[in-house]
Amino acid sequence: MNRTRTTFPADFLWGGGFAAAQMEGAYLEGGKGLCISDLTQNVADLPLAKKGNKEMTSNIIQAAIKDTEGNYPKRRGIDFYHTYKEDLRLLGKYGLGLKSYRTSINWARIFPNGDDAEPNEEGLRFYDDLIDEILANGMEPMITMSHYEMPVNLILKYRGWYQKETIDCFERYGQVILDRYHDRVKLWINVNQINLISHESILHLGIPSDTVNKMQEAKYQGVVNEMIGCARISQYAHEHYPDVKIGCMLCGGYDYPATCKPEDVLAALRHNQMEVFYSDVLLRGKIPGYAWHYFEEKGYRIEISEEEEAMLKNTSDYFTFSYYYSGIVDQAHFEEGNRVALNKEIPATDWGWSIDPTGLRILLNVFYDRYQCPIYITENGIGLIDTLDPDGHIHDPQRVDFYRKHIEAMKAAIADGVGLRGYYVWGPLDIVSCSSSEMSKRYGFIYVDLDDHGAGSGRRIKKDSFAWMQKVIATHGEDLA
Repeated sequence: MNRTRTTFPADFLWGGGFAAAQMEGAYLEGGKGLCISDLTQNVADLPLAKKGNKEMTSNIIQAAIKDTEGNYPKRRGIDFYHTYKEDLRLLGKYGLGLKSYRTSINWARIFPNGDDAEPNEEGLRFYDDLIDEILANGMEPMITMSHYEMPVNLILKYRGWYQKETIDCFERYGQVILDRYHDRVKLWINVNQINLISHESILHLGIPSDTVNKMQEAKYQGVVNEMIGCARISQYAHEHYPDVKIGCMLCGGYDYPATCKPEDVLAALRHNQMEVFYSDVLLRGKIPGYAWHYFEEKGYRIEISEEEEAMLKNTSDYFTFSYYYSGIVDQAHFEEGNRVALNKEIPATDWGWSIDPTGLRILLNVFYDRYQCPIYITENGIGLIDTLDPDGHIHDPQRVDFYRKHIEAMKAAIADGVGLRGYYVWGPLDIVSCSSSEMSKRYGFIYVDLDDHGAGSGRRIKKDSFAWMQKVIATHGEDLA
């Protein structure tokens, strides 16, 4: 008797993933307040920031708020706020054929200051219309509550997630959007890539670097506060809307030992533990012993009350992760602050991100063995420099090759017994890059004719990879030729 599954489950979700702050634009329309992503410049533009994901001081934040001349690409996105109906038609059952559509709700559209007395009704109506349009195009919505869109006021007033006041603000925001959309949205993610407390530090946690004495300690305090907020959201959802599922999400990086030396193997083990610490809390319901040991070794003082620890027992329902690359860890990198290095044995993109489809199969097995719950890959893709040929076409065979190999890795993991429920390619429509705020770093199957400074027609053009991915979805992953 053959017990090995070699095909994708019948209800498998072929999806696409996006973030509101990277695509909507209209950053001051509809009653929206400023969010942290509105303050990040293109990687090449100075003087306020060299890279959008580095730390920011209060002075840099204040200067960015006042700056109306600098190049802040996420303020304009791809104008999805005004073009969403046409764009969703390209992506859904009338176009690419996606079965599910993941995006975020911009927190600052609902509570412009984060602690407002009432939510912004115009913002709520926009997402009413967006969700209805997603459904009309045959796609199941998956909504991320927090995807680098914290209202700037919470950053300046409460030091983002560092202070407990932000927990209450997030809980209220989560309750409002669950109350509003629970009848149409059954799949939710509380926080995008919650383990990215270094690489996406200011965007994720919103802690101005000049307001705390020990930044790394403050980050861990902030993310513990954030997980308390996530637990409160899970409790509310489970009590009020039992058919709603709340997921947690990591940036998938279960990295390899640099060598087979025992000290490097141990360093990689401890590094990987501190990468899954967040999902261990959100899916298992408590802060694990290895994390407390790590905090004590580093001299970090983490404040959490008995009541807050008890709240963590309100766990998430499913596990999701993004996957772009893998890295290597040795003892020195771990001791320097849980850092990873590039694996030079693996080919990389122009941005230095390793291309490692075997790593995806490894991650799927590791995560499913650990949690034994439904798993979704909610981001996977490759950033490339795409150019329009004189005939108006975009030929992107490297993108097709990337996806073919990663889908083959997923099939192998399913044969291994992994309970994979869905696969969301990142940015099937070109959007502004998160880490560098570039348009020139393109992920999509659909080209958006805008450059790093917003110049261009904004026209949407299907790349060669569009027809290939359309066929893959139509054949449920069977035809990868």
